[in-house]
Amino acid sequence: MNNSFVPNTSCHNTPSIIGYAGKPTTSIIMFLAGVGGNLLALFILGVHQKEHRSRSSVFCILVTGLALTDLLGTCLLSPPVFICYAHDTSLISLGGDRLCNLFGFAVSFFGLAPTLILCAMALERCLAISHPYFYAVHIRRSFAKFTLFFIYLFSLAFCLLPYSGYGKFRQYCPGTWCFVDMDATGDDRANLVLAFSLSYSSLMALLIFIVFVCNGSVIVSLCQMHRNHMVRRGSVVSVARKKRLSLAWFGRGEEEMDHLVLLALITVIFVVCSLPLTVCLRVQCTCVSLS
Repeated sequence: MNNSFVPNTSCHNTPSIIGYAGKPTTSIIMFLAGVGGNLLALFILGVHQKEHRSRSSVFCILVTGLALTDLLGTCLLSPPVFICYAHDTSLISLGGDRLCNLFGFAVSFFGLAPTLILCAMALERCLAISHPYFYAVHIRRSFAKFTLFFIYLFSLAFCLLPYSGYGKFRQYCPGTWCFVDMDATGDDRANLVLAFSLSYSSLMALLIFIVFVCNGSVIVSLCQMHRNHMVRRGSVVSVARKKRLSLAWFGRGEEEMDHLVLLALITVIFVVCSLPLTVCLRVQCTCVSLS
């Protein structure tokens, strides 16, 4: 999709691809990795549910929503990029401002919605481990479905704001993608454009921070639970008994650990992919607003 995190004003209105003509290797690798990874995740979720013959948990519903959302985003955003490379033409030349705005909306939506789902997954694990009674009483499968619906609705409304004048989408190098305008130089509504850019980057940064805090809280809670369990048993059992109890505790907590490991891996991948763009967006907008 994007081959450079650093915006270049020379690409805003370029009619052809700059510097990358005939070299869509990165985009193809990203497309194959995105489709393959998400299909594999959906397959594993299906096998897991079939083996345990149980209804999907709240966490599994959220993971499924995340995989489907990311898969849809990959399948919708990649074809225009491939067409641009095939014809050596920029997105603006291919479909004008309308296509650029639509592409920019899609990029922002499929960046925000999965991050919100990831945040919901982290909060769900935090409640399940740190507040099990509250979780057992209030968190149901229907709550997970409502959460996904609210995330999609909020992301849709937020990313449509540029169409109302609050914000703007713009083409970036090498000319194959559009995203939130970070510059707004010479725009008669520059303040609104920069305000939306700052709002988007700040929201993304906040969500990533919440995910890290919740994951850290879950790790600490799991360690404390195991330590407290061993302390209570330590004065009345032998060393061998301690070992068996430890294994039994981890057996009961195996599903929680699996969820935590999966969540940690997804978090790392999302941070690696989204944090550079989020930081770049935040820094660029701050520098422009101060200049």
